[in-house]
Amino acid sequence: MGSSRTRAWFSGRGLVLDAPTITFADARIVHPIQRGVIVDVPGTARMLDRLLGHHMPRRARPLIVITTPVLHGPAYREQARTVVQVLRPRAVLTVPTARAVALAADADLTRPLLVVDIGAHLSEVVLLVDGAVVDARSTALGTGDLVGVDASEELSEAIIAMVTSMLRQDRTALTATALKRGALLAGGGTLRPDLAPRLVAALQAPLTAVRAPHTAALRGAAGLLTDLFVSSAGVVGGWSGRCGRGRTMAVVGCG
Repeated sequence: MGSSRTRAWFSGRGLVLDAPTITFADARIVHPIQRGVIVDVPGTARMLDRLLGHHMPRRARPLIVITTPVLHGPAYREQARTVVQVLRPRAVLTVPTARAVALAADADLTRPLLVVDIGAHLSEVVLLVDGAVVDARSTALGTGDLVGVDASEELSEAIIAMVTSMLRQDRTALTATALKRGALLAGGGTLRPDLAPRLVAALQAPLTAVRAPHTAALRGAAGLLTDLFVSSAGVVGGWSGRCGRGRTMAVVGCG
């Protein structure tokens, strides 16, 4: 459920939804999520029902995992849980998008890792240590704002400023260690050929683009969900379409 696109990944089926994040009211197009914020909870729920309701097996009570922006707090996560109730979930989990991206990239999480996630209208820089979020910055800018000759420069400068702020305020040197190792680049910004060179030159650090960036968070969260079932319920093997008896798994991307 991003500001621009809503994507969903089902166990055993992969990507089942990649559609504009829009709903309708009085014959008008409404954008229920703006800059990563759910501004219309009922409208978002209607959108999910319209886009995903018919994908749900009859009588299914899916386990849903939602990827969420790191700095969006408990109130946002509660809103996200509320809107997916229209899908009749058995349970709802949330996972930070940056962690899900790192899992999709099969990154070594025993070492500090910097994730730069450039979305359509929200971008984040996140420091992961042992797989957990220890610091993060965000800006309400993204690839959807790249209009005009100086647009890429404005976005890259915002990202550089976030990294610089983290470096200055980190007394542990973990951010510097992660940057020296190289940052993981995710989101739609990965596909912008003008952004990565600017960031590499300014940060004096390598950047590694995650594969298939638009679905990376979904894939990572799906893998995490599978691992949870393997460890807690004894489920073995690959995707089966169901998790245990009568249990469907779904991943919905937010932010």
